[in-house]
Amino acid sequence: MSDSSWGAPPSAGQAGYWGPTGGGPAQPVPGAGPAGPAYDAPEAQQTRPVSIVPDAPVYGGGDQDHDRGAARLSGPLFRDETFQARELPAETQNPEPMPDVPQPAPAPQKKSAGRDLSAAIGVGVGLGVVIVASLFIVKAVFVGVIAVAVVVGLWELTSRLQERKGIKAPLVPLAVGGAAMVVAGYVRGAEGAWVAMALTALAVLVWRMTEPPENYLRDVTAGLFAAFYVPFLATFVAMMLTADDGPWRVLTFLLLTVVSDTGAYAVGWRFGKHKLAPRISPGKTREGLLGAVLFAMAAGALCMQFLIDGGSWWQGLLLGLAVAASATLGDLGESMIKRDLGIKDMGTLLPGHGGIMDRLDSLLPTAPVVWLLMVIFVGST
Repeated sequence: MSDSSWGAPPSAGQAGYWGPTGGGPAQPVPGAGPAGPAYDAPEAQQTRPVSIVPDAPVYGGGDQDHDRGAARLSGPLFRDETFQARELPAETQNPEPMPDVPQPAPAPQKKSAGRDLSAAIGVGVGLGVVIVASLFIVKAVFVGVIAVAVVVGLWELTSRLQERKGIKAPLVPLAVGGAAMVVAGYVRGAEGAWVAMALTALAVLVWRMTEPPENYLRDVTAGLFAAFYVPFLATFVAMMLTADDGPWRVLTFLLLTVVSDTGAYAVGWRFGKHKLAPRISPGKTREGLLGAVLFAMAAGALCMQFLIDGGSWWQGLLLGLAVAASATLGDLGESMIKRDLGIKDMGTLLPGHGGIMDRLDSLLPTAPVVWLLMVIFVGST
């Protein structure tokens, strides 16, 4: 065998064969694939052995040198490497911003009182008819109306205290004592009202003793507050009624309070910009307070001049000013209580108004003010 039969470098068609370094014919390497483009046969096993071919020496370049170079494996060694990331379309990679869609302008909001005005007016007119009819027909009937309003107001107040704060003010002694307080004020005047108040307070203290002592002081304190706030202040309305012109005094008291509230609402709703007490009642404004004062003073001058025996218009101006102040303070006081309890209304008995206590809020603190000024201006009889 000639020397040319072995030891010669493999040709391009013999890629994947190793030439012997010593003697003997060149032997094929098992598992070696043909040189050339990458291939990935489906049947190929991923872990099969791969021949490692060293880089051919560089002989100076040219085609001959390329032919002399050992074949190199090309393509991936494993199937997983055949994955090529697809490029997303340009419009997907860099989406153009959507044009701004013009939003419709919000509709202007109208000022609202926050209540059903038609229901409020209807209920107010109905209550007015009942009050005026009982006031001028039989005085004792009007005293009964006051007593009923007191009992319902106490029920609303004590119910909200228990629901929102867990305070158990005794309702039974409060209701009985409250009604007795109103009657005593009408029959015996201020002396009878104070005696009934003292007895009611004592009844609250004793009644609460029938339950466990936990929170005793808290409950009886709330009971005493309720007794003073609702029935005792309402007793001054009954004491106004005892005068000869008692019905007209009570009517003046009611008219001035309603006119004050109406003036505050009308002026505040139309012109109100500066808050009066935003932490207590955000809806009240200084402009509304000014409207209450002006309306009440005008109504007071007319009422004292034409409705009250011996009254004068200038007394009505002072009376209207005092009513506007007391009614506003009473409204703020009730708002303070409701804000502490976390409620909007004390009840739902009167559609458009809330509860009885929501209508008594400005009347209760105004009653002793009007009674006192009437006594000063024209006497108690």
